[in-house]
Amino acid sequence: MGPFIHPQGICESHTVGNGTKVWAFAHILTGAVIGEDCNICDHVFIENDVVLGDRVTVKCGVQLWDGLRIENDVFIGPNATFTNDLFPKSKQRPDRFARTTLEEGCSIGANATILPGISIGRNAMVGAGAVVTRSVPPNAIVRGNPARIYGYSSRLGKTTTLEGHAKGAYQPTLDSHVDGVTIHQIPAFEDIRGRLVVGEIEKVLPFVPARFFIVHAVPSAEVRGEHAHRECHQFLLCVKGSVHVVVDDGLNRQEIVLDRPEIGLHIRPLVWGTQYNYSADAALLVFASHSYDPNDYIRDYSTWLKTVKQNAPIVGG
Repeated sequence: MGPFIHPQGICESHTVGNGTKVWAFAHILTGAVIGEDCNICDHVFIENDVVLGDRVTVKCGVQLWDGLRIENDVFIGPNATFTNDLFPKSKQRPDRFARTTLEEGCSIGANATILPGISIGRNAMVGAGAVVTRSVPPNAIVRGNPARIYGYSSRLGKTTTLEGHAKGAYQPTLDSHVDGVTIHQIPAFEDIRGRLVVGEIEKVLPFVPARFFIVHAVPSAEVRGEHAHRECHQFLLCVKGSVHVVVDDGLNRQEIVLDRPEIGLHIRPLVWGTQYNYSADAALLVFASHSYDPNDYIRDYSTWLKTVKQNAPIVGG
């Protein structure tokens, strides 16, 4: 079974996958590569240096310009606008157009504008009308002009938000929904002189730290983390203000709000961690089990997913 080309559609490319549908008034140039089971709707234009994966949906009124790379299962809403040159001039063609990548499973809302040379991460969602000026992390939900992160989505399981420990009875440790992540309550004392949070390193922390660092003065639109460690454990304490932490083990994802200094978060190796939505006064203290080693970091989400699968225990005989 080959592709379906509507009688009023123009498809000059000979590289169009089986099951793909090209509808009326769409125009695909010679060099474009289109995968299988795609849906190219009315009034779509696809230039030469464009590659689409499988099961991509491109709704009406979209133009895909040279330099676009679109992976499997991407949705592009009506009249979304893509660009490939930061400083376009009439009759002045650059030697190479900027590369823009839409990673697997992401969705672009209607009328969104995507600037050139950036990537939209795996399973990310761009809201309708958003103007995306910088790369979007995997699973992030962005909206606005300029687009900023307002949350995280998941196709892997239900994403939940936990506002620290429930206030009340003291619980030293609480399991999260993510394998390799635990929430710790540190003893706190309060009297007329103020509030004191105290802990002995070897009793409170699940490891002996080799270093610490403090993240502060972070603009609320910025995102930190976005990596996993191969061997290093981390323990996060928001000593002032609040910060949202998203943890991901490859099967489950959870968003945890650190909003009190007596609440700590232990993140074990091979857990993907992201911090965002810092309050203006936030100060995040992080203890690490190892000295800094750039080779211990996994910063690419797809590479991390492969690593997690390789390290998963084998079930059965």
